[in-house]
Amino acid sequence: MTMAQKINMAVAYKGISQAALARAINMTPSNFNQKLKRETFSTEELAKIATALGCIYEFGFTFPDGTKI
Repeated sequence: MTMAQKINMAVAYKGISQAALARAINMTPSNFNQKLKRETFSTEELAKIATALGCIYEFGFTFPDGTKI
């Protein structure tokens, strides 16, 4: 599974839009979308994404209820 697929699944799981997630991590939706297409998120950015989604990032996203993506 690609990182883009994992991020999209995590966004769907939380029920928010990619644009809302982008703004939550201080990134424009356009820039977020480009990084998603190229899969060029840094580890720091992935950690910010996880925090914004209310989970942790450990080579994937882990939610408090134990769901892993």
